[in-house]
Amino acid sequence: MSSSTASPEPYPREGLPLEEARRQVLAALTPLAGSETLPLEQALGRVCAEPVIAREAVPGFRASIMDGYALADPSVPQVGHSWPLLGRSAPGAPYPSPLAEGEAIRILTGAPLPKGATRVLPQELVEADGGRLRLIRAAGENPWIRAADEEAAAGQELLSAGVRLGPADLGRLASCGVAELALRPRPRLGLLISGDELVPAGSARGPGQIWESNGTLLVALLARLGVVVAERRVVADQPAALRGALLGLAAGCDVVVSTGGVSAGDSDWIRPLLAELGSVAFWKLFLKPGRPFAFGDLLGTPFFGLPGNPVAAAITALQLLVPALQRLEGAPVEPLPRLKVRLASGLKRGAGRPELARACLRVGPEGELLAVVEGSQASSRIGSLQGADLLLEIPADLGSLSAGTELWAQLLRLPIF
Repeated sequence: MSSSTASPEPYPREGLPLEEARRQVLAALTPLAGSETLPLEQALGRVCAEPVIAREAVPGFRASIMDGYALADPSVPQVGHSWPLLGRSAPGAPYPSPLAEGEAIRILTGAPLPKGATRVLPQELVEADGGRLRLIRAAGENPWIRAADEEAAAGQELLSAGVRLGPADLGRLASCGVAELALRPRPRLGLLISGDELVPAGSARGPGQIWESNGTLLVALLARLGVVVAERRVVADQPAALRGALLGLAAGCDVVVSTGGVSAGDSDWIRPLLAELGSVAFWKLFLKPGRPFAFGDLLGTPFFGLPGNPVAAAITALQLLVPALQRLEGAPVEPLPRLKVRLASGLKRGAGRPELARACLRVGPEGELLAVVEGSQASSRIGSLQGADLLLEIPADLGSLSAGTELWAQLLRLPIF
């Protein structure tokens, strides 16, 4: 990022629309350089730095899909046909010789088929007696054989660079003999919490003081998304102390994030300090909650100034900070998935700004997706985030909404695999 001073008003008076703000943020960032190699057990949630290629076919041999009997028979056998039983093939203990036409062996699920075997008869279709096998029920066309390259062929790309690794990715790589991976570096994030009124949870409060919660909320939210906060500082609203904290975080981190101090109040020092030490690209969003939001450059380090209210801080982090961290890590930017829902009951609000309202997802009696909004939507009330499955996207021009109103919503659910 450039540290040159931005023009004083590079945004509309009411603030940037969210999509334009996201575009500007992502356009200003490039992935961090380098990579590190780690074992699979440490790769969950990380981003693959280079393509992963299968060295050989997997499983590497034809295998039985079920317990039964392997035959060397070019056609579908008829009921009453019989074969001599010569031996057994089990996982890790294959039958050692080829099968000639008219021969059969016992075979277990996952066991290798000997050369010459053409099909497996499920055990419920046959009876074995006195060293011979006889077909007692009709066999179908399915040979019940797993191909030697069912999971992967030699030279096949298992993963491309830039994939964020989930449990299924890691399991498949292990099944293909991959033990370690080259991974993109994770951004080191420095978090600054500012406010004269803040005291640690568990301590006594003085007049007008509140227990500090933004740090706990944001560290936990980012950890849930695989982001580690490398350093966290809580600093009073004093210019010298804030300046020192910003300089310290910028020196040791890849991105600096603050909460509070980015509006235009008497104690809002973050934005002027950012302009002094780097540049401010924009500092207002056309969004509720989250209007006071600053993005810019701090001595060459990307800077995000989140609002001071905890709900607004969390929501703007999801909308703008998380996509930025994805870009820095070299992963595709993945917005939250969206779906259409209907309001389960009416919602009072004033038109004027687009809003991201917190809601629970329910399924109606006819299978319809319903959004349930409960309690105050105030940006200071963390309780509105508890149990939230959705962020309802309410357009700026809509006032109070009636039950049944259809809206787009962002889904706050993590993928499993």
